[in-house]
Amino acid sequence: MAHHKSALKRIRQNEKRRLQNRYYKKSARTAIKNLRELKDAGEAEKFLPKIVSMIDRLAKRGTIHKNKAANLKSGLAKHVNALSSN
Repeated sequence: MAHHKSALKRIRQNEKRRLQNRYYKKSARTAIKNLRELKDAGEAEKFLPKIVSMIDRLAKRGTIHKNKAANLKSGLAKHVNALSSN
């Protein structure tokens, strides 16, 4: 158990940040799943920028790695382009 006031505060801050990170990460995963399930190209094209923004925000905050963010965005863009070419 921490004995210093600053260490106790850091524990509280870490827990708060952990819960926020979990929420944003789960929200992004759900949005990505919903985009991958879409069959309508127009709807997918409208939805893609919102998801890319979510992914960029996660990468900027360090919740996910920047390369993972790039791979996700690339895969989603390919998916949307494949829908629009059909």
